[in-house]
Amino acid sequence: MFDCVALVGATGAVGRIVLDQLHARKFPMRKLRLLASARSAGTKVRFGDEEITVELLEPTAFEGVDLVIASTPDEVSAEFAKWAVDAGAVVVDESAYWRMDPSVPLVIPEVNPDAVNNHQGIIASPNCSTTQMVVALAPIHRAVGIRRVIVSTYQATSGAGLAGNVELESSTKAALGGEPHKPETFQHPIGFNLIPQIGSEKHKGYTSEEMKMVYETQKILGDDTIAVCPTAVRVPVAIGHSESILIETKEPLTAAKAREIWEQADGVTVVDDLDNQSYPMPRDCDGHDDVFIGRIREDISSDCGIAFWCVSDNLRKGAATNAVQIAELLARKHAEKQQTA
Repeated sequence: MFDCVALVGATGAVGRIVLDQLHARKFPMRKLRLLASARSAGTKVRFGDEEITVELLEPTAFEGVDLVIASTPDEVSAEFAKWAVDAGAVVVDESAYWRMDPSVPLVIPEVNPDAVNNHQGIIASPNCSTTQMVVALAPIHRAVGIRRVIVSTYQATSGAGLAGNVELESSTKAALGGEPHKPETFQHPIGFNLIPQIGSEKHKGYTSEEMKMVYETQKILGDDTIAVCPTAVRVPVAIGHSESILIETKEPLTAAKAREIWEQADGVTVVDDLDNQSYPMPRDCDGHDDVFIGRIREDISSDCGIAFWCVSDNLRKGAATNAVQIAELLARKHAEKQQTA
């Protein structure tokens, strides 16, 4: 059991889900501290039956802390993570800042749990769109190998934070004849619209969000030969990222065998009955921790291809739940050390 755990960014949308998960999963800790910027410091946040006062995020805030779970902007993580590591804590970080650092493990517990053994104080949690895709890819890759992935994402507005959902509401009202709306969080009005750009232009016409899916997938699976062609699209859905995925496998794979592999995989729920209009949809996956897979079918244009539809709650498995699961891996290893000490 950890003596003290700190949550950085406790007042944000993901931070509040982390709090709920820590309580619901009975995370082994004696004390929890909540840290945030000066704007939120001093506020009280409920954790189970108690209220915890949010403390100021500053260099001295990590004294006596064993583990940090953090959901902050990249620039905040770049600064505070070093404070925490210098104080002797291990940081589980959800920002993008550390993900591609060669010295920082990028971890999905269902996929590469042993990677936590190689940390130097910081462990990164992947991008939300990458996480759900790789949970789906990993069991297939282990079974027959994957050469190539073509993925189109349909990403919820909450992926841009609380401001994204506020803008979804105001943009939708404007589209229905309400007050005029000027987009601020997104490049264009999102109400009754699709925006085929998430992030800035990064590489050969691909955006930063798309290139995250390329590099993070290769790093997590430990195979930089896997080719990934992504298109990331913002859609007018509040919670739940959806992905249309086509994988080219190294060996032929039937849809029935792929379905069997996914049905036995950790963290995956198969919902696949086209005749009865049963398949994953964001509204049904909201509030759940699994990655949901459906519309499983063989690629009729290739001998070695499987196409499928994948949906996951981007605030849970795509962010909060994955971070807490990484923390649980660390807690088990910590307990093992205490038993052998």
